[in-house]
Amino acid sequence: MGLSILILTYNEEANLPACLDSIREFSDIVVLDSFSTDSTVELARERGCRVFQRKFDDFGSQRNYALDQIPFEHDWLFQLDADERFTPEFTREVLEVVRADNRSGYMVPSKLMFQGRWLKHAGMYPSYQMRLLKVGEIRFVKHGHGQRESDPKRGLGKLKEGYLHYNFSKGIEDWFAKHNRYSTEEARLALAELRDEPFYWSGAWASDSIARRRWMKQLAARLPFRPTLRFFYIYFLRLGFLDGMAGFHYARLLSTFQWMIDLKMDEFQAKEQGKTL
Repeated sequence: MGLSILILTYNEEANLPACLDSIREFSDIVVLDSFSTDSTVELARERGCRVFQRKFDDFGSQRNYALDQIPFEHDWLFQLDADERFTPEFTREVLEVVRADNRSGYMVPSKLMFQGRWLKHAGMYPSYQMRLLKVGEIRFVKHGHGQRESDPKRGLGKLKEGYLHYNFSKGIEDWFAKHNRYSTEEARLALAELRDEPFYWSGAWASDSIARRRWMKQLAARLPFRPTLRFFYIYFLRLGFLDGMAGFHYARLLSTFQWMIDLKMDEFQAKEQGKTL
């Protein structure tokens, strides 16, 4: 049983070659591009990828479009980003679960790379996303700046190994630009959840790590001093200090991201009340 790979791209000429090198053993590689203005499309075609294009609106819709409109050669699909890399160990585990074909999809951890090292602690490993799926058995829904899985026909499993994520491959300036956009959507989502979703303390004792992480996000949205608390949680409680200066810098960056979210939440609430900040 084979595996198809889907890569979402927009202006990824700097990342795409190394990404493709890490998955060279797979024959069906599809690039879904959001009308890049650099050489991403040309690079992909030169390397034998099938290329499709769609204007980007959100990650959930982009992934669902691929599932609905692109004919993949294999029943199993891994959804990859251009700044992510397979490792030999990760490839072996992916192929093992594909051959077993026991679930509709698998939650996959990623290893965040920053300043030349894997942030094992500050990167909050393992943080899971649903990336490996059997076509036709899972859908996606928009959630904040990303997406969540929905309706897995045969349930979800988890992989032990993680792929590498070079989230800072385009530099700190690009990270801030992306997270400026992300903070807007996260602020809107947090306000909506505060209004509409009930809060259950029982989530703290959930057996599933993903459920606990989502509960923690709900709790964090209700606490004061969130940027400071986020730094304390990542750097001390999650042992980010063991990742050296890279761990310290990353904890500061996420604290800044939380500060951006909080400012925008205040701004949105003020606008709703007809006030100005």
